[in-house]
Amino acid sequence: MIELKGVSKSFGHTQAVKQISFKVNEKENLVLLGTSGCGKTTTLKMINRLIEPDAGEIIIGGQNITHQNPEILRRGIGYVMQNIGLFPHYNVSENIAVVPKLLKWDAIKTNQRITELVEKLHLPKQCLTMFPHELSGGQQQRVGLARALVTDPAVLLMDEPFGALDNVTRSSIQAEFKALEELKRKTIVMVTHDVQEAFELADRICLMDKGEIVQIGTPKELLYHPTNDFARKFLDGQRLALEFKVIKINDLWDFLPKQQSLETEKADQLNPSIWDAMESIRKVESGKIQVANIQSEHKTIDFQQLTQAFNQYKYHKAHE
Repeated sequence: MIELKGVSKSFGHTQAVKQISFKVNEKENLVLLGTSGCGKTTTLKMINRLIEPDAGEIIIGGQNITHQNPEILRRGIGYVMQNIGLFPHYNVSENIAVVPKLLKWDAIKTNQRITELVEKLHLPKQCLTMFPHELSGGQQQRVGLARALVTDPAVLLMDEPFGALDNVTRSSIQAEFKALEELKRKTIVMVTHDVQEAFELADRICLMDKGEIVQIGTPKELLYHPTNDFARKFLDGQRLALEFKVIKINDLWDFLPKQQSLETEKADQLNPSIWDAMESIRKVESGKIQVANIQSEHKTIDFQQLTQAFNQYKYHKAHE
């Protein structure tokens, strides 16, 4: 869906992006991850020509974007920014309807789509007549996402979309983001400096440093097969927490006890992460839960059995 070929960008004597190349598959969420100043936001903004590259090609849906009218290009790409960027003098409904108005949608079609998105994003209907300053930070972020999704674009760009939110609100919206069917049909490129967020949301991660790509791969590939010392050290401080988020029950299945499933509490989801399974165990009085792998087979486990299986899995990965 998206391809960058040898793309570069300089600002004065500073080379922000240095001949980077990557592809984003259809319906994939690729997260650009790195420290401040590594070139990730510049890269994102070149994809919809908010910033023009100095060299290289950017292709979306088989077409070189250099040959397209920038305004028309942007109308077909959803864009969510960190500071949300809602117009303060527009109410929520008017903010969401900005692009449909430019595309000359009729009022009925626009209102139907707005109502649909408000329900999907768990916004109260009465907020449609409210102004941005009357909303909470989480509600403003949902409105910003609704505005980006309203025309159902195939491509969605997100620049630190949850960075301005407090930890509790951010975790809640991240969970909604992962569950939203609307987003599973999109090709998404997201920028973040938050390692936990990248590992929580990404199909693949593009790790950047000093305007260059250090490594592209799945969260597991970055954890267990780093390409160099930078990639390894970048994750070291959070490695255990990241493993809990990335490793799923299915990965541990052969290391879990082989006993038959008992009548007990069920985990909240099919094939949960180790983190989610631990949270489920913590919440039940018995200290045991029933978990399911991707084949919907069931086992009953407690905290000790889960941690033993996790340690066996890690040993196995280290000696592959």
